[in-house]
Amino acid sequence: QVKLVESGGGLVQAGGSLRLSCAASGSIFSFNAMGWYRQAPGKQRELVARITSGGSINYADSVKGRFTISRDNANNTVSLQMNSLKPEDTAVYYCNVQPRGSAAYYWGQGTQITVSS
Repeated sequence: QVKLVESGGGLVQAGGSLRLSCAASGSIFSFNAMGWYRQAPGKQRELVARITSGGSINYADSVKGRFTISRDNANNTVSLQMNSLKPEDTAVYYCNVQPRGSAAYYWGQGTQITVSS
């Protein structure tokens, strides 16, 4: 079983920055993909950024050049540095991980990001 603890959400003005972190713990010791998704009110959950164990990274087009994902394999954490935030970035952000050797995915509880104009 995997437990994910997210931190770093909050309220920020447009143009500001926030950093999200997600710490994975439990009986799993390594992960394949780790990433962040978001869901705005009335919209579907969408991929924000994803990083594999080999370091391959995917970003949503809407965040390229503004967000940076990173991971610390020794501590099983994944972080998302968000710069130049826009009101349209307002959403609940969810951490998502896939344990190595498993087809299952685990979700964090979600953390609210609100960007005011």
